[in-house]
Amino acid sequence: MLTELQCKNFQPRDKSYKKFDGGGMFLLIKPNGNKYWHLKYKYAGKEKLVSLGVYPGISLKEARKKRDELKLKISENVDPVQEKRQAKNELIENVANTFENIALEWHKKKWEDSTSKNAKLELSRLKRNAFPTLGARPIKKITAKQLIDTIQKIEKRGVLTEAKKTRGIIGQIFRYAIATKRADHDLIADTRGAYKQPKEKHHPNFSEKELKEFLQNFSSFKGTVTTKLALKFLILTFVRSGELRGARWEEFNFEKNEWRIPAERMKMKEQHIVPLSKQALEVLGEARKYSNNGGQEGLVFPSVTNPAKKMSDNTLSKAFRDQGYQGRATPHGMRATASTILNENGFKPDVIERQLAHCERNKVRASYNHAQYLQERREMMNWWGDFVGKLEEK
Repeated sequence: MLTELQCKNFQPRDKSYKKFDGGGMFLLIKPNGNKYWHLKYKYAGKEKLVSLGVYPGISLKEARKKRDELKLKISENVDPVQEKRQAKNELIENVANTFENIALEWHKKKWEDSTSKNAKLELSRLKRNAFPTLGARPIKKITAKQLIDTIQKIEKRGVLTEAKKTRGIIGQIFRYAIATKRADHDLIADTRGAYKQPKEKHHPNFSEKELKEFLQNFSSFKGTVTTKLALKFLILTFVRSGELRGARWEEFNFEKNEWRIPAERMKMKEQHIVPLSKQALEVLGEARKYSNNGGQEGLVFPSVTNPAKKMSDNTLSKAFRDQGYQGRATPHGMRATASTILNENGFKPDVIERQLAHCERNKVRASYNHAQYLQERREMMNWWGDFVGKLEEK
């Protein structure tokens, strides 16, 4: 058995040497005078060595305590060397897999164009709302309370919609971490019910009677022909304003009478097919007359002031205001108008939702619906074109 005084007085030699204390523990004295505690033990029939620390930072008493703790673990079939290696690997993993690192990786993969408006907005929300409290934490170590505190901190600023959108982004990051084997479960799902819900804002939209009135007064529209055609096409296709304003001639297949909007222009980043009714095709025929290139390529509804740029969102909104519908209708509200009328006329909700290009969380089901409903969507869009045509009749 060693004494503290002996440990202190052991002098270096030309070669390293050991001084045993008992129970497999010894002090290794190096030629440079450094002294290290080690424990020699057997595990699964193999002799192994584990470090207990450096003397005098770890005293004889402390080394014996560590030795006893490790021998107890060995008796419980735990290998100290393997445990130490796992702890080191976990530390390395935790440093690499912080919430911020995984979030930035997810963001880069999700957005091919990180300079786009929506990509910048998502990253800004993360930097402002999530990274200050969660960023440096290993994603596996984040607790439900920490997540709730982060979201409730946003809620206290009175911006409930911002809090809800940030929750959605965090949920996507957790699901990405689960898919890449760096998290075990989605904490957002675990904490549902802990947050305030913003009041849902509905875009003002037409009733059937108001749509009829709007269409019958359309002849008195005072805007440009291009704007009038864009509004009519918006009503006939009920796509999102940005999807319509970015429409390019090369996206249209006039043999199949359909418009294929590329994934990069869609909110859900999936290609969307819009079957074209004869009324929609007539609008495109008129639009060709005002196209600089005869409707072969380029924008279908360009800006009046700069044909190289797409029409602004404000142009469509202003068109409703100029017709006396401020607060009563918006470009986006046309989607709700079409959805309500189509539902009331017996079309299947799934068919309507698919044509509205709403998000389908289950990718397999989304693919199935895409194939299953296309013919039904063609029939529905033809019905809708005829319906709008009848409303125009005075």
